This record gives sequence, structure tokens and C-alpha cells, in this order.
Amino acid sequence: MLEIYIDADACPVKEEVYRVAPRYDLRVFVVSNNGMRVPTAAWLEAVVLTSGIVDDWIVERVGVGDIVITSDIPLAGRCLEKGAWVISPKGHAFTDDSIGEALATRALMEELRQMGTVTGGPAPMAKQDRSRFLSRLDETIHAIRKLHDAV
Repeated sequence: MLEIYIDADACPVKEEVYRVAPRYDLRVFVVSNNGMRVPTAAWLEAVVLTSGIVDDWIVERVGVGDIVITSDIPLAGRCLEKGAWVISPKGHAFTDDSIGEALATRALMEELRQMGTVTGGPAPMAKQDRSRFLSRLDETIHAIRKLHDAV
């Protein structure tokens, strides 16, 4: 069964995943360091780590063809290495081809923030970001199933 792992503490698209997952019969893990409300459903599991790192928990369990929802670029890279598909909450697909550039940009931005050249963080979520996320999630699920059916 296809599984979705949500890096949930700062994820703004959990509700969107909750709407999509039952349609496709997907298992969802909402992984966080802080307890949060999640719907009660057999296909959904809330994982609250009082000790431990969310990233490590996800990487230990994610498998080939699973989906990870995160804006954490190093976590995205680790999950790609395990054969997972990774989508940001704004609908950007991290791939083996794009992760190196994303990591380099992250490092550069961190350096610029430390120097005081750049302040602030990413732009807030907009309606088009949610729409892009839903489209990307749907495309990703279909792509994974197509690959699985071809095997």
C-alpha cells in the first residue's frame, strides 16, 4: 500500500492530504514533535515524538514509491535517496535532478541571513500554492501507480 509521510509540525496542507488519501486508499502518517488534531480514520496515524527527530523517524520508515510532504530540503534529499517521491507544501516536486540545487540555494540563503543581507522567510501560503500542491499530489500518485502497474 502506498504511504504518505507528512513532516507535520509546520505543514499547511495536512487537510488537503486528508481529503485526497481516502480517495486513493492511501495510508498517511502525520509525524510531529507536537500533538495535533487529526481525523479519526483507519488509514491515518498520528505519530508524536516526545523524544527523537521527526526527520529520522520518517527516513527510517519511508520506502520506494512512498510520498513525503515536507519543506525541509535536507529531509527531502534523504527521502529521495530511499526512493521516495517528495513534494513541498507549495507543490514543488523535489527530484534527484533538483535536490542539489535546492540544497545549494538553502546553504546560500542561510549564509546571507547570517550576514544580515537577507531577512525574513518564505512567502506565506496562497490559494494558488494549495491548488498547485493538490495537482502535484494527484500527478505523483498517478505516476507512482503507473510505474507500479508496469512492473
